[in-house]
This record gives sequence, structure tokens and C-alpha cells, in this order.
Amino acid sequence: MNRTRTRRAAAAVTAAFALTALSACGAADTSSSGDSDEVTIAVPSWVGAEANAAVAKYVMEEELDVKVKTTQLDESVAIDGLNSGKVDAVLEDWGGAPKKIEQYVEKKKTVVAGGDLGVTGHIGWFVPKYLVDEHPDIADWKNLNKYADLFKTAESGDKGQLLEGSPSYTTNDDAIIKNLKLDFKTVYAGSEAAQITQMKENYAAKKPFIGYWWTPQWLNAQMELVEVKLPEYKEGCDADPEKVACGYANTPLQKYFNADFAKDGGDAATFLKNFQWTADQQNEVAAMIADEKMSADAAAKKWVEANPDVVKAWLP
Repeated sequence: MNRTRTRRAAAAVTAAFALTALSACGAADTSSSGDSDEVTIAVPSWVGAEANAAVAKYVMEEELDVKVKTTQLDESVAIDGLNSGKVDAVLEDWGGAPKKIEQYVEKKKTVVAGGDLGVTGHIGWFVPKYLVDEHPDIADWKNLNKYADLFKTAESGDKGQLLEGSPSYTTNDDAIIKNLKLDFKTVYAGSEAAQITQMKENYAAKKPFIGYWWTPQWLNAQMELVEVKLPEYKEGCDADPEKVACGYANTPLQKYFNADFAKDGGDAATFLKNFQWTADQQNEVAAMIADEKMSADAAAKKWVEANPDVVKAWLP
């Protein structure tokens, strides 16, 4: 619990700093015709979100002659930015700040829903298939304590390590571990990229590992991973963060816009409302960026040029 509070305090400091930085730069300037001269898109710190923003930015600048600024912000901070008007659009929200969404969308009406991204996200605990082949019952949470020793690391001490990515990600794992009485400890790699590095190293060496992971994710095409069965998610089972003892929901990923931008943003706002693609399409661009080490702009250009019919459907 102390660690949870520490992470929340650190997140609050990060949020305050990010919003202070945002206050020094404007969001979308709008002309008298209602078209945006510049659009600011918030990008959470995972490559799928970077892929969304890269493709949207490329098309808006090349086809709509709209200048686009992208800024990396944690999910919750990005929603605050929409409320303040310092951010115009968030293209991939996993529902990590429901109270803020309720406040800004339903009460203050400073933020509006922008529709589905077209991608359904799912978080879970995953192990490599070679481990399940060796221990078929390991993919059920009820048996994890029996295998906790397999996952011990220097960082986890006498408990099994549950590998996490960034501390900023939405996770119920500390509560799940506590409430299911599991002999595990969350250990943070620090970022999506760092987690991927550890997973790839373990996978290549066929070492046991278990981690918080998600779909869609480009790496899933390169590794055979099996989701561990946690208690079934039911509506409301995660309402109290301290009492969560269930798995994660399937989440249709959402777009959100600053209300003024949605109303007065002209072709830019219409385009972003229309912007929708599949998990496979997102993974294709994400893999170019993260695996092939292409720049986001180069990856977007390559994908857009190869998918003109998809792009055409987005244009105003």
C-alpha cells in the first residue's frame, strides 16, 4: 500500500508539472472560418497511441494543411489538458480516469466524446506459451502460488515477480495480488520499451516470466503468449481500487476532444471524428516505429501511402 500511495503522489507531481508546461503553449488557434490553424494531440506513453497520432498528424498536415503538435502526456493528465483547452484531442483513452471524464464530459461539458477509435483493448496477465506447455495449470490464477518460485528475481525478493511497464499505466495489480492472496510482487520496468526488452530477453532464453500486458500490441505477433485466467470481470468489480479481485474488462478505446475544438475545429475536427482503424492497422504502424526503428513520421507516411482508400474515408 505504501508503494501505491507513492506512485499516486509521483503521478500527481508529474501531472502538475505537465499542466504547468502546457499552460505555456496554446492549443488550437481557430480562424474566423472555424478551421483550426494548429491542433494539439496528446499522446500517452505507449507506441499504439504514438501510431494513432503519427498517422493523424501526417494526413492532417499533408491533406488538410493543418499544423499538428503532438505532446506526450499520461492518460489522466491528457484529460485535464482537454478540459483546460491546452489539448485538442486524445485519440486513445483506456478509461483510466473515469471520474474526470464524468466531471468534464457530463457536468462541465468542456470535453466531448469523439467516438470509438475502432480498437478494443484488453489488459491481463500473460505468460509465454512454452511455460504453459511445461506446466499446463500455470495459466490459472488459482495455481500461481505453486509456481511463485519460478518467477523470483532480485527485485521481487522472496515473492514471484509480476513484470509491469510504466508506473503511469492504469493497473489494479497490487490490489489483485493482495486480495487473491498471491505470493507475487509488482516490479516496474519503467516504460513500455523497457518491459519489451525484458520480455524479449526472457523469451529468447526461454526463461519463466509473467507480466501485465495488453492487446493490441505489435509484439504479440512475435511471441506466443497465454493469458492467465483471473476471476472473471463483472461490471463494478473494479469500482473500489482497494478491493479489486477480478480481471480486466475488454475496453473499446475512445477518442475525446476539447468541446470548443469539436465545435469550431472545422475540417480538422471532422477528420479526427472520422479517424478510425483496426487493431491490425495500428499494430502495423506501431511495429514500424518500435521494432523497425522508423521515425513516427516515416512510418505514418509509408502506411498512408499504402492505404489510400482507408485514408480517403477519413477525410471531410
